[in-house]
Amino acid sequence: MGLIHYSDKQWFEVKGEKRFDKERIVDFANEHGLAFFDTATKVKRLKDNASDNFLEILEPTDVGALLSEMPDCHRIVTTGGKASEELRMQLSIASGMNEGELIPLPQIGDCVKLNAFGRELEWYRMPSSSRAYPLKVEKKAEYYKMLF
Repeated sequence: MGLIHYSDKQWFEVKGEKRFDKERIVDFANEHGLAFFDTATKVKRLKDNASDNFLEILEPTDVGALLSEMPDCHRIVTTGGKASEELRMQLSIASGMNEGELIPLPQIGDCVKLNAFGRELEWYRMPSSSRAYPLKVEKKAEYYKMLF
């Protein structure tokens, strides 16, 4: 977001420290109408790393309950494979699909439009923002720029 909005990929970092400036992030999110939450409330790491391959969702987030608190929200973005699969399952159920059927999984950078949780939604799938995801930050920014 720093690269997209301020031409500075370190915009949200605290200068001279290895951490982000939470206040700056919150101000930015409020200004742009952004909310952040995980698709899992409780997870178990099966190995000592951040890979989705070694992550087990023990308690999924109730996305419908979150959205009920945000009546003006009509766009959801996922940034990882595990998050996308979890949201896909919840959206499929909420959109009234038959058991075993799933809505299409958007390609990275694409959107699926659907009606779920009592509203029209756009679901975008974006590349992981993790430094471990093997894509240069400038290329990631190109994807994310389409959201603004």
